[in-house]
Amino acid sequence: MIDNRDESRYKKWESEHEERGTSNLIPAATVVIMRDSESGIELLMLRKNSKVAFGGMWVFPGGKIDETDKVINSDGSLDELATATSAATRETFEEAAISVSQENLFWFSHWVPPAITPKRFSTYFFATKLLDGDEVTIDDSEIIEHGWFRPHEAINLRDAGEIELAPPTWVTLNHLISFTNVEDALNDLDAKDPIFYETHIAQSAKGPVAMWFGDAGYEKTDPDMPGERHRLTMSTDGYHFEQSNSSPLT
Repeated sequence: MIDNRDESRYKKWESEHEERGTSNLIPAATVVIMRDSESGIELLMLRKNSKVAFGGMWVFPGGKIDETDKVINSDGSLDELATATSAATRETFEEAAISVSQENLFWFSHWVPPAITPKRFSTYFFATKLLDGDEVTIDDSEIIEHGWFRPHEAINLRDAGEIELAPPTWVTLNHLISFTNVEDALNDLDAKDPIFYETHIAQSAKGPVAMWFGDAGYEKTDPDMPGERHRLTMSTDGYHFEQSNSSPLT
């Protein structure tokens, strides 16, 4: 049986939200780095220091977009995707000493946290394959552990209470469970338009529910509304993902 850390966290944020207000979005980027193994694909995951954002959780390499990452178009406007790509490569090298090619990054989703979240990262999710010869090195400061996980392995560890995962990380892992090699996974992500996940969060009898566009309860943030489903229920016996056929594909 899993403890109720998720329920406590979201209830605390909800109770503080009215006084604190909705925080501004912080542009960010993250990279799902994959490699092939005899037992299937493995993903690089990093464990954050408890004193930083997402402290203690296992995440993919990445972080906020800096001024130095900005790419300006010829008309003076910001090229948001190129800027996010630049940040993704920089952060991956800073956090894990892994070099990734911007040309080989596949943008497949974008995540915005619920309004109650104290620090809100508006995050581009990219995917790529580990280059031959690259080895992970962490700083043992902001990042305190790293590991290569098969998607179902990371999910099982979370359900056993051994690691913590944020909903965007869990949903990404869940999508990649069925792939046996990196090429197929990247081809699948590249073939679809990136999905925009702006999360609405609500409490239910089973635990917190994260809902996305396509869920019947999304607009009113009501998890009890009957109809289509595109959600993640964070119950004490594990995370449960539901997606109706007519919801956006993940």
